[in-house]
Amino acid sequence: MTTETAPPVALPGGEMLGWSDQRGGAGNDPLAALAARLVPAGAQVLLAGPHHLALLDALAHARVTCLLRGYPDAAAVAGRADRVLVAGPHGLPPGEEYDMVIAGGGLDAVESVEGARLGWDGTLARLAAAVRPGGKLLLRLDNPLGVHRLVAAESWYAGRDDAEWTVGGALDANRPASLDQLHARLGATGLRAGAGYAAYPRPDLTTALLATDQLARRSGSGLFDAVLHDACTTGFTGRFVLADPARLAVDALHAGRAAELAPAWLVLAHRADEGADPDGVPPGRLPVALVQAGGPGSTVVEVVDGPQGWHWRRPDPGDRTGPASGPYASREAAYRDPAAPDGPVPDGRLLRSLLLDGCLRRDTSLLRRLLRGYADWLTGQADDGRLAGTVALAGADNLVVAADRFAVLDPTWRADAPLPVDVVLARTLWRFAAELLTGGYAHPWTSTLDVAGLTVVLGGVAGRDFDRAVVDAAVETEAAVSAAMRGLDADGRVGLDTELRAITPTDPPPGPRSYQQLREAWRRERDENTRLTALLRWTEELLTSRERALRRAEAKINLLSGSLSYKVGRLAITPVRMARRGAGAAKRRARAAIAAKQQSRPKQEEV
Repeated sequence: MTTETAPPVALPGGEMLGWSDQRGGAGNDPLAALAARLVPAGAQVLLAGPHHLALLDALAHARVTCLLRGYPDAAAVAGRADRVLVAGPHGLPPGEEYDMVIAGGGLDAVESVEGARLGWDGTLARLAAAVRPGGKLLLRLDNPLGVHRLVAAESWYAGRDDAEWTVGGALDANRPASLDQLHARLGATGLRAGAGYAAYPRPDLTTALLATDQLARRSGSGLFDAVLHDACTTGFTGRFVLADPARLAVDALHAGRAAELAPAWLVLAHRADEGADPDGVPPGRLPVALVQAGGPGSTVVEVVDGPQGWHWRRPDPGDRTGPASGPYASREAAYRDPAAPDGPVPDGRLLRSLLLDGCLRRDTSLLRRLLRGYADWLTGQADDGRLAGTVALAGADNLVVAADRFAVLDPTWRADAPLPVDVVLARTLWRFAAELLTGGYAHPWTSTLDVAGLTVVLGGVAGRDFDRAVVDAAVETEAAVSAAMRGLDADGRVGLDTELRAITPTDPPPGPRSYQQLREAWRRERDENTRLTALLRWTEELLTSRERALRRAEAKINLLSGSLSYKVGRLAITPVRMARRGAGAAKRRARAAIAAKQQSRPKQEEV
């Protein structure tokens, strides 16, 4: 909407004058990108409940009506929407219909406590009635059995937040608790459920939307593996959890249950109309995945399914944000390619998952084949022993393997300068070794290795003979690349380099503070202390035994030196020693005289 004056805020009744549901934070997000794809220009859109301001920016081409229960939230969006209603679902004018109704925050934040309560089903029925024939409803539902609930350190049923005057869960029969139940509720209102998305990593923070049907069919997808791991690691960083959410999400993916364990679902439903598409959406219009890989405020990239398989859909250049957006934007070790990602998405399993599987099963033949294949692939990509572009920065978490063929998954980041092949390989192996040791994963090598030592061992498995100098260069490169990706300055880069070099096998992994992983780190620390205590005890026993032997030798020497035979022998030996010394002195004098004569003889001959 583009007007010089803000539209009035209507209060039809049921408003909450002192309450705010606004979560703050503006910028691109997957929901805004999806809504921009779904809503045509000039369409009438109803935003029910609070949403990020980025969604309003993405719908600037449409006529937007906001339905909010809190007056402070309505005042904040008054200048961005065509109309603002401060009320519960009762505030919608009867008979008013929209092309698209979006409840991206769920239905709990739509209903107002001021006035008669409709409940979840009643609120859904009221919003469904506002969808005109051929229109659509985009609805979010939180999962009571999602990953966020399974790893939460605090009880979800305690309800300590201000907004939780009622706490919903699977026990509430008045609201759906699964996708199947949600589809049934939508059908009861006359809407047909179509495409669905699994929202990760948390209900209040969605950085990845993945198509639920594709999650079930493509459980071995390296793309889904990388997206879930990155989203859950970043989304729970610094939070105390019971277990690693990234590990749980990836395991659920490979078991075909990533959609069932999603923290929330986003479902697109439509009201059937004669002549309309049976799915309610033109073919090929909806993406397979929408990912915000760089954190809040970064660009959302899309993956769509086409005749040739999955391929990246490049965002608009004007939507690009993030550090170092070109090769000459800075002199950092890495830069973001403004034209990436683009092209097909390579198929295959993620190299990191394959390596972890080989370590857990202690399958050294598999590890040897993977690592040597990766090393040979790097060598084949090199030019005069150096690698440039995306290959130089592609690690085990950004490479997919299909039938011994390696391919870069996301080509967004590129190296600013070519890097030696050994340094690129050592950097990947160092990162994997750090994840292996700090994560507490079982592996077929000795437990006394540190990160650098395990990197050298992995290099040997890959058929390369590394030394500590190569590993040091790899760690320095990792610090420089990570600093460029995070947008750190020189001091931050130095601090990061120091932090990376200080990593030990007894440290917990970075990211979420998992009680399970912290306990494993404590156990590793205990085992290390036990080993060092045993080594110290053995050293003390060895020193004690050597000291006792030395004392016995000294006592024997003292005993022998005081005997009569020792004294007589010493008296007999003393003249011999003196004679030997005299003979030696005479011999040295004779040699000196002979040498003097030899030096004087040439002089006499000259005369």
